[in-house]
Amino acid sequence: MKIRKVPKRICVGCQEAKGKKELVRIVRTPEGKVEVDRTGKKSGRGTYICPDRNCLEAAVKGRRMERSLKHPVSPAVVAELREQLSVGDGNE
Repeated sequence: MKIRKVPKRICVGCQEAKGKKELVRIVRTPEGKVEVDRTGKKSGRGTYICPDRNCLEAAVKGRRMERSLKHPVSPAVVAELREQLSVGDGNE
């Protein structure tokens, strides 16, 4: 049986290459809306981040998400990401 290659993506927060399934995708839709893509299949320009608040804070501080998406990311989207990540990893 053939061994399948695991797709890797780089986290915009910690800059580490990890498996695509381990990361959260953030997408800029063709309409220009920035949102979290849990399925990984929405159309648009995407970037990936670890499900860790430290990675999110590093990405926001360095404006890495904005650079990767080539679009400004509103504070409301960042707040939504913070809430989803804190719910997802059980911190706080």
